[in-house]
Amino acid sequence: MTTSAISALSPLDGRYAAKLAKLRPAMSEQGYMHRRVQVEVAWFIALSDCGFKEFKPLSPGARTYLLGLVKNFSEIDGTAIKTIEKTTNHDVKAVEYWIKSKFEGRPELVAAQEFVHFACTSEDINNTSHALQLKSGRAQVLLPKLDDIIAKLREMAHAFAEVSMLSRTHGQTASPTTVGKEIANVVVRLVAARDKIASVKLMGKMNGAVGNFNAHLSAWPDFDWEAFSRKVIESPEPLGLGLTFQPYSIQIEPHDYMAELFDAVARANTILIDWSR
Repeated sequence: MTTSAISALSPLDGRYAAKLAKLRPAMSEQGYMHRRVQVEVAWFIALSDCGFKEFKPLSPGARTYLLGLVKNFSEIDGTAIKTIEKTTNHDVKAVEYWIKSKFEGRPELVAAQEFVHFACTSEDINNTSHALQLKSGRAQVLLPKLDDIIAKLREMAHAFAEVSMLSRTHGQTASPTTVGKEIANVVVRLVAARDKIASVKLMGKMNGAVGNFNAHLSAWPDFDWEAFSRKVIESPEPLGLGLTFQPYSIQIEPHDYMAELFDAVARANTILIDWSR
């Protein structure tokens, strides 16, 4: 079977594929793998700076190389991870093994390779990767598109400010208004919805299998793992993740922020549907 639009299982990859093309780098499985690699690398580099005698600080060259794995992550790399997954039958473990495979020929990294994914549960990598995907999609696609629409509507509101039109109330004609004023109503609503989307804090947790830093404290009980986790999550990219620290969780990050974000997007969509009608 060909892979044309009519053979797609979903309109997202069929009829609307061109409309969503800009989201693919962030929201595809390729994008998901990319963010998993980013999280693993950030955690690994940060661990080297903890002062543990078992893991000396990485050299500048090693850091540059590791960050290069993230920056230059390609579809070929994603395919390699999928190949490893056929053996591991575990997607996050496949990412871990792929990173370790990139240490070959680099003694400094080979010596420290068991610190890749140290004390992490898969959700530590997945929840932060999801947040990074949403962060990228919001910043690079969603908000710019909303800003374009708002700018166009604001322009139209001024252009048609003196064009009269009938209003309606209780299902019948009422006092007159102007086209510009009615468009301005939409602009005000859409700006408020846009600001709600932008203000949602994207959360991340890295606290182990049940959220209690159990493995971390077993290895180094006197180390402040909560402060360390917060630093990795909240420090700016590329050495951190640039997210908001989630201090309390079970194994799974609660995802309440996702519900808040998606609801904010839904409200913006409702306003746009109202405008279209």
